[in-house]
Amino acid sequence: MEAFLSWLSGMIWNQYFIYAFLIIGLGFTIATGFVQVTQLKDMAKLTFKRNESKSGISSFQAITLSLGSRVGTGNIAGVATAITLGGPGALFWMWVMAFFGAATSFIEVTLAQIYKNKQNGSYRGGAPFYIDKGLGFRKFAVTYAIVAIIAKGFMMMNIQSNTAALGFEEAFGIHRAFIGVFLVAALGLVVFGGVKRIAKTAETIIPFMVVGYLLLCAIIITVNFSLIPDVFTLVVSSAFGAEATFGGLVGSAIAWGVQRGFFSNAAGSGGETFEGAAAEVSHPAKQGLVQSFAVYMDTWIICSMTGFVILITGMFNVEAAGVSNIPDVTAGPANVQFAIDSVFQGWGSAFLAIALLFFCFTTMLSYYYKAETSLMYLNSIKDMPWTLNVLKLGILVFALVGSIVSAEAAWTLGDIGLGSMAYLNIIGITLLSKVALRTLSDYKAQKKAGRDPVFDPVELGIENADFWEKKTYEKEEEEEKVYTVPKSDGKAKYGMPKNGY
Repeated sequence: MEAFLSWLSGMIWNQYFIYAFLIIGLGFTIATGFVQVTQLKDMAKLTFKRNESKSGISSFQAITLSLGSRVGTGNIAGVATAITLGGPGALFWMWVMAFFGAATSFIEVTLAQIYKNKQNGSYRGGAPFYIDKGLGFRKFAVTYAIVAIIAKGFMMMNIQSNTAALGFEEAFGIHRAFIGVFLVAALGLVVFGGVKRIAKTAETIIPFMVVGYLLLCAIIITVNFSLIPDVFTLVVSSAFGAEATFGGLVGSAIAWGVQRGFFSNAAGSGGETFEGAAAEVSHPAKQGLVQSFAVYMDTWIICSMTGFVILITGMFNVEAAGVSNIPDVTAGPANVQFAIDSVFQGWGSAFLAIALLFFCFTTMLSYYYKAETSLMYLNSIKDMPWTLNVLKLGILVFALVGSIVSAEAAWTLGDIGLGSMAYLNIIGITLLSKVALRTLSDYKAQKKAGRDPVFDPVELGIENADFWEKKTYEKEEEEEKVYTVPKSDGKAKYGMPKNGY
């Protein structure tokens, strides 16, 4: 079975798909006028907006949910794996993928906002919604939703519980099954509490754990500050085959850098569109910019610091080059545990195991949210309320199973799931890219005019943006209402608008 899964993963993640993904990202970068550079100031400013409502979550909650998915095993075990299989140059190609991926993320999340719905009092949107409403391809949208449920709810969930369990087994000798049971219990308490509880949990936990992890990495990098120029040179030279030891690994560096970078930030898979659609914003482009910033935070900052910690301390192996600095260690969290232990002797492994538990738990919450939203899309077509509890129970079962299967099987399943989502989503956002570009132009024009951008799809000729059409109509109706205003003489004056009352 593992041989078959490995073959299937290789078929999905072939070199043509990897290079096509980079080319598409380059195309979006040019088409948007390098939005990930020109709008950087707005990206940072909008990220920390907290304008939530009864129906929607704030941009900050949306990005913490998104980071809850992005910041996890991909930033730790994923970086170590990329270096082991592709050499230090893989880190450079992770940076390249993130730069182009930021433009791709802007396109897909802007589309998610444009075509979102309001279901059961909460905003819902994402790839299946914009494929259906934007393209009119319902069967295609249903296929994506089913793939997303399987990938996020089951196949990728395995990786998170597996990595957390392995970290605790390495640090404390605790059997992985016990960690699996703990994760299932904690996950169950939150997911049965609804979307708002998921968002609040992510908002509370994720900033704390990210800052703590980055602080530890920063200390290690500072202690070895004199080695940074050498490490940077190693990464760049290895990426282009100019370094003697890793010169023959350019193809592997690109392949594993893009694949693990993609797993880390997921820009282009459609997986990060669900929480982006749930944000309360006045214009879809705003949340598109926020999610672009999340790609930078994930890869350029967190993945880079992990990679530098591994390379600075020398705690890495490169299989194809015959480099074995830490013999008998499989690529994964152990590399980072050894790296931290080399500076903080005696407790580095324990710290990372606990950090991984939080990283993986919040990622599991985010995965559940995406699977639930995909199911809500299917239920909007044919209402089957009982399926929600089936999904919740199924996810808890897979979280437990994931803690005890082999790491290789868990990662292979995750790669198959994420890659399958990407194939479908890339088609959708490429066909709909003109809508996102029109929305970006409208955002820029309103900003240039000195206004806080407000979205009106009718004015832009965008059809089936039902939520925004209704919102615009209700706003106009409210502004045109005429009220009876009592006067001191007991008579009444008619025709005064509400804003003049």
